[in-house]
Amino acid sequence: MTTLSSFKNFTDTLKEQEQLMPVLFIGHGSPMNGIEDTIFSRNWTQMAKDIPTPNAVLVVSAHWLSRGTKITAMDFPKTIHDFGGFPPELFAVQYPAPGNPILAKETAGLIHSTQVELDHDWGLDHGTWTVVRHMYPDANIPVLQLSIDYTKAPQWHYDLAKEIHALRKKGVLIIGSGNMVHNLRMVAWDKLNEPEYGYDWALTMNEKFKQLISSRDYTSLINYESLGTAAKLAIPTSEHYLPLLYTLGLSDSKDTISFFNDKAVGGSLTMTSVKIG
Repeated sequence: MTTLSSFKNFTDTLKEQEQLMPVLFIGHGSPMNGIEDTIFSRNWTQMAKDIPTPNAVLVVSAHWLSRGTKITAMDFPKTIHDFGGFPPELFAVQYPAPGNPILAKETAGLIHSTQVELDHDWGLDHGTWTVVRHMYPDANIPVLQLSIDYTKAPQWHYDLAKEIHALRKKGVLIIGSGNMVHNLRMVAWDKLNEPEYGYDWALTMNEKFKQLISSRDYTSLINYESLGTAAKLAIPTSEHYLPLLYTLGLSDSKDTISFFNDKAVGGSLTMTSVKIG
C-alpha cells in the first residue's frame, strides 16, 4: 500500500525540466470505460506509455463544478462514485492514488486571477479516476483535481490555465477531462453498440472543433456559442467543454497537436481527445 512517507521528498522532484510535459484533453465518456477493455481505455493505457512518466497528475474534470476555484489538498483523496444505474462492479472500484498537499498549495499560489481554496472534502470523481486508473494502474503517482468555477465565462477559464503553465516545466501532467460533443438528452440509446454512430451535426461539429484546434484558432473555440446551431447542439451546457479550454490555454506555439480516440458514440457524443506537446 502506498504510504505518505513514500512521497515525503516529493518537492525535490519538482525541479524545472528541459522538456515540457505534454498536456491532454481526454473525452472520458461513460463511467463504464473505467472498468471495461475498450478502444478508448486501451488508448489511455498506451498514451501513458508514450509520454514521460509524470511527477504528478492534475485533472480538470467536468464533474467538479464549484462556486470559486478549488484544488484537492488532502493526503489521500477518496474515490467518488458520482453516478447511478451502473453495475456493482463499477461502484466497487477504488483508486487509492495519493494526493499532494504541497503541490496543491504551490498550484494555488501560481493562480493570481482568483483566490484558490485548498479543498479537503472532494476527491477523485469519475472524470478523473476512470481515465487515470488505466494510465497509471499502480496508483503510485499523486493525483489532484482543480475545480471548474461555474460562474465564470469561457475566456476566464482559458486565461486561468495559462497561470499554471509552469507546472508543465515540473513534470506535472495536466488533463482536461470532458467531451467536446456532449448532449445526453439526444443520445440514441439503441445505437450505443453501433460503432462510431454520430448524428450529422455531431460529426460536423467534431470536425470543426478539430480544424480550429489544429489551426490554433482558440478565439473561435472560446467563443463557441458563435459557431452556429450545431455548436449549440454539441454543447447544450458547458461543463464537458470547458476542460478543453484549460488544455488549449496550457499550449505553446511550438507544441505539436494530435488527436486520438476520434470516434462518435450514441449519436450525440464524441470521445475525441487531444495531445498537445
